[in-house]
Amino acid sequence: MDIPRAFRAKLLTESYWPADTSRQIIDWTLGQALREVAKDAPDRVALVDGVQDPALRRRWTYAELLADAERTATALLNRFEPGERVAVWAPNVPEWVLLLYGCAIAGVVLVTVNPAYKARELEYVLKKSRAAGLFATEEYRGHRMLETAGSLRSNLPLLRDITGLSDFEDFLNSGAKPVAFPEVKPLDPCVIMFTSGTTGAQKGVVLHHKGISNVNNFTQERGGLKHGGVYVSPMPMFHSGGLGHAGVGSVVRRATHVMAREWNPRVFLDLVASEGGTYTLLVPTMIEALLAVPELDQYELGTFKNMIAGAAVVEASLIERAHAKLGATICNIYGQTELQGVVSGVHPDDSAVDKAETIGQPMPGAEVKIADPQSGKVLALGEQGEICARGYQTMIEYFDMPEESAKTLKADGWLHTGDLGSMDERGFIKITGRIKDMIIRGGENIYPREIENLLLEHPRISKVAVVGVPDTYWGEQVGAFVIPRSMDDPPTPEQLHDFCRANLAPYKTPKLWYFVKEFPWTETGKLQKFKLVESIKKGEVTAVTVQTQ
Repeated sequence: MDIPRAFRAKLLTESYWPADTSRQIIDWTLGQALREVAKDAPDRVALVDGVQDPALRRRWTYAELLADAERTATALLNRFEPGERVAVWAPNVPEWVLLLYGCAIAGVVLVTVNPAYKARELEYVLKKSRAAGLFATEEYRGHRMLETAGSLRSNLPLLRDITGLSDFEDFLNSGAKPVAFPEVKPLDPCVIMFTSGTTGAQKGVVLHHKGISNVNNFTQERGGLKHGGVYVSPMPMFHSGGLGHAGVGSVVRRATHVMAREWNPRVFLDLVASEGGTYTLLVPTMIEALLAVPELDQYELGTFKNMIAGAAVVEASLIERAHAKLGATICNIYGQTELQGVVSGVHPDDSAVDKAETIGQPMPGAEVKIADPQSGKVLALGEQGEICARGYQTMIEYFDMPEESAKTLKADGWLHTGDLGSMDERGFIKITGRIKDMIIRGGENIYPREIENLLLEHPRISKVAVVGVPDTYWGEQVGAFVIPRSMDDPPTPEQLHDFCRANLAPYKTPKLWYFVKEFPWTETGKLQKFKLVESIKKGEVTAVTVQTQ
């Protein structure tokens, strides 16, 4: 990678990273990016349908992908107007990519929908986005999706067209009327992606062409995806991990996108081996699953060189084991949908400590500060505050939610992430928690991440999540959800209490202990703490209280 040395050698005097301008931010649209690669490398494989049977894998060269994207755009413009919203509700299938670039060329805004959603959730997204069309798979995990979509039509007066993806070729052939493709500009909206619901109600994040293309170019470059590389992606296309990193990142890096239909460790390893995979994005639980495959040594993984990891920082021991067993480096990245997916990341040649303990330096073009959550003032190096970012990669808005948009994206251009962190003199950032996760007990601010990091050092704890539990006297009480390493031999609350008291101020020590077998996660590996709090309010879990003097 050609990373300017000055970028790596900056020394800061406060928790503020000025935007690095040594790299060009390209005025791309997704359609322009695809056309550029199709012109320069028309015969390079662009997309592979990563089904388990190699004989059934459909393939597109870049010339073929562009041709089918333009056919898709033509068919779309025979039914919809530029600027209208069209939703896709499906698991990983190649039609996602055709619709992504077809919509981009047609000036139609693509709305992503999680295929696991049921009728209530689907109706929310379609109504909130004011979708005019829906493309859906017929069935997913026993759910007859087209039937569900049809049953909602009376509640969705703006939804005038539903197409089953098994009829996609017929849809392409329906674009008989010649159309002129509209002029699409780099800052025009291209995708509405609904937040993953880790803190409650979802909001539709509106992304633009310039942001999603440049962010994914810089991110995959930093992660190690070379031009002509092979990106094997099991991440869902409704999420930025699949649609942004793989669907867009592969094109802007002139790479091959091998789309796994779903997450299966053995299928993933087979795709890497058989397709010559060089690169991927995984969350830590996926990496653990790969390392747990008994016959791992039987897969030929010589081409596999680089991984990026999101959703959670990867621990040092996992980075070491993954490199030893898989032969690939791991680079932590950080961001959120509102920042077109990513705002910072480590480099493959960063130190083991930086890889394990930080989420790296900001990406080119990103201005980042650690600020006082109330005043917005830049804090001193090493101090904890809110991570804020400004630049070309911020979202346009939350669709049709001006008040919520104004809370997150301020008039001065700073996007407030709601994440707590700190920055060192080199610009490396550490995540320390979420502002919304902060517990206020008797006027004292308590940050769950500090307590969680301590408890994870306990030898009998596998996973832990610390939450604020409503309390009539204290306002909030500290509660800890614990998954023991062994459910047959869990630690006692008294042992954990004493462990915390030996290392933390008394007011930070959890009073309420909840022993559970699993946590609620999103499909992309993010913990849904609000569901843990809901389980307390609903009486679904019972606390064990440690009585103290």
